[in-house]
Amino acid sequence: MTAYKDLMEFQRETEALGQIAGRLGWDQETMMPRAAAAQRAEEMAAIESVLHARRTDPRVGDWLAAAETSGEVEVANLRHIRRQFERTSKVPARLAAEIARVTSAAQGIWAEARAADDFAAFAPTLREVLALKREEGAALAADGDVYDAMLDDYEPGATAAELSAMFDALRPRLVALRAAILDRPAPAGVSGEFDEGAQMKLSRMIAKTFGYDMSKGRVDKAVHPFSSGSGTDVRITTRTNPLDPFNCIYSTIHEVGHGAYEQNIDPDYLLTPLGAGVSMGVHESQSRIYENQLGRSRAFTGWLYGQMRDAFGDFGIADEDAFYAVVNRVTNGYIRTEADEVQYNLHVLLRYDLERALVSRDLEVDDLEAAWNDRFAADFGFAVDKPSNGVLQDVHWSVGLFGYFPTYTLGNVYAGCLHDALRAAVPDLDDQLAQGDTARATGWLRQNVQRHGGLHEPRTVIEMASGAAPSEGPLLSYLEGKFGAIYGL
Repeated sequence: MTAYKDLMEFQRETEALGQIAGRLGWDQETMMPRAAAAQRAEEMAAIESVLHARRTDPRVGDWLAAAETSGEVEVANLRHIRRQFERTSKVPARLAAEIARVTSAAQGIWAEARAADDFAAFAPTLREVLALKREEGAALAADGDVYDAMLDDYEPGATAAELSAMFDALRPRLVALRAAILDRPAPAGVSGEFDEGAQMKLSRMIAKTFGYDMSKGRVDKAVHPFSSGSGTDVRITTRTNPLDPFNCIYSTIHEVGHGAYEQNIDPDYLLTPLGAGVSMGVHESQSRIYENQLGRSRAFTGWLYGQMRDAFGDFGIADEDAFYAVVNRVTNGYIRTEADEVQYNLHVLLRYDLERALVSRDLEVDDLEAAWNDRFAADFGFAVDKPSNGVLQDVHWSVGLFGYFPTYTLGNVYAGCLHDALRAAVPDLDDQLAQGDTARATGWLRQNVQRHGGLHEPRTVIEMASGAAPSEGPLLSYLEGKFGAIYGL
């Protein structure tokens, strides 16, 4: 066998083990008995030790040095493997295993603290997680920027300086739009209770409407909705609220965007480095365009209104126009995942700034809750009422995902660029969405983004699909146009 074939055979087993680790994480969030948390932490640490050993195996370096390539796919595979080998080799095996063990246990501790609204109960664990992630970041950065090294895990090639410039351009126009909207009367919401079994039934139907292949996936409930897996085993979760069916519906559509991306990658890339989404920013572009530009459009909500009346009967909204306004309500709220399109990115920018301060030691965990509350009051104009609506609302820091939050807003920026290109390519898009037909839209995304998997660099994927370099301009124009029309601005 050639060096390249030997390397890819070895890599295929590594990718398979990585999928097993992901399945353990899915189980922990959905079905694992509560008492199993300590054992699961040890299991996660054990499999991370095996993965770390494989990813730093000296033979990988030898194969990379000897491999000869003859095509785009081979070059891309080597790019991913080399990057992973070089990064993983900088992190001691002891540290990698300890991070896996501590973050697995921390997830349960966070959930209990969140339920009890007790940040002090979580703070010691968060200090431990942060110390380990700082150590890992320093090892990865060498003499470079530690936060950039963390960010590279989720959005290869991006830097905090570039993202900060983009976010600084977003913030003032989002703040101005938010202020103008909140000066206008908000539409009334839904009324009554919505059977949670009926919500799950409707959410599964909507998942199929957006092209999610149930023969390769499943929809379950979790505290914090997420997607997991790739190829022929891609699982998503959602959550229900008896007073708010939109939470379930739009969490589902959002996660279907992630899941469809993974399901639609070229099957030839299965269990190779190209067989997963190329970055979290590109991933988030798919979930957000499914959820917002498609799922919250006037055309699609007209169809959805009929489906909801069939499922729940009269729920206090008179017609399709009123329903569209309710789906796109801009109101004060604490929770990022439930935020409207206008305010969502302001939630992300808050977290981005706080986690950069934590990583740089400009902020310590003991001061985090107060810093969060102060920043939230300044950004949103009202006070956080309890930790579960504030510093404890997101799972990310408990599992060590420092550098992840900015990819949410980057994904929104990417989605804005892709939406412009999609509208140009499918001029009768609204006619189709009004019938509950997403095939042309999701087909365009599959062809131009999803099928490539990890073949191209993240920024290249968006440039190829949209025909231009990523910019915040399309997103801002979309938001100002849409919400200006809804609120008569």
